[in-house]
Amino acid sequence: MPFRYTLRQLEYFVAVGKAGSIAAASDKLNVSSPSISAAITQLEVEFGVALFVREHARGLSLTKAGHKIMERTEFVLREAELLATLAGEITGKVQGILSVGCLVTFAQIVLPGLRRDFEDTYPDVRIEQRELNQAVIFSQLRRAELDIALTYDLDIPADLEFRPLHELPPYVVLSEGHPLANRSELTIPDLQDSPMVLLDLPFSGEYFLSFFREANIKPNIAERTADMSVMRSLVANGFGFSIANIRPLNVLSPDGKKLIFVPLAGEMRPMRLGLLRARAENETNTSRAFIDHCAHAVDSGSLPGLFAQDEG
Repeated sequence: MPFRYTLRQLEYFVAVGKAGSIAAASDKLNVSSPSISAAITQLEVEFGVALFVREHARGLSLTKAGHKIMERTEFVLREAELLATLAGEITGKVQGILSVGCLVTFAQIVLPGLRRDFEDTYPDVRIEQRELNQAVIFSQLRRAELDIALTYDLDIPADLEFRPLHELPPYVVLSEGHPLANRSELTIPDLQDSPMVLLDLPFSGEYFLSFFREANIKPNIAERTADMSVMRSLVANGFGFSIANIRPLNVLSPDGKKLIFVPLAGEMRPMRLGLLRARAENETNTSRAFIDHCAHAVDSGSLPGLFAQDEG
């Protein structure tokens, strides 16, 4: 006897499984709790297994069978979305899911606004965004877990294709009271004796340290962090200078202290911001539209963080 359930019921099941309660899933989906509860009950009847353990104090938790079914359900829902994308390819529409990765160092500045404008332009598209380091971006593109990624041209493997969008020269980040904060530009020798807060991410950290190797200077690394916000707060509180390429939209650290941004002079290789993908021949209408959208945002100057901001 065939199972009788809908994709919507499956969506409700996944939402409850992730939220841990029907009430939380109801708020997220903007669907009434009784409708979600009825859908879960129907699925349990159809599958013949309990999907959740109901605990008054802790809400709902997935049973062992529920975990297995939820994993497969997410796959089914993903395939259903891909059918919509395929239909869009046939009809020429821009629709379906687009999985977009973004390098964690600038995701908070660049991606949300870019995504908002794109989804407003193409309301039949839903973007799944992920903030990742460079190594994970490579891995997820190869496994087709990402359709495309916004990142830098840092050690791009030969099997991935990079489309540059904009060059970003490096600059030095300093606290307001740093002895070098009044300079109009700095060189690597100027930084030789100062403690450094290294933004230490896969490939990114190596890029920053390459400036010192090329100058035959050993940096004085005082602090390391993989978090851009933490780096800015450490710098603002006097733990050292740092180097970055994406400019923040204001001059304050996360804890409210002023930062100074000084261009790094000399033959410094800029970062190139661009779009990374696995194979261009598998491009869809939706991914092509996103690529064009990103290029237009850069060309029009509307993509934040790429250009020097007023520091007054």
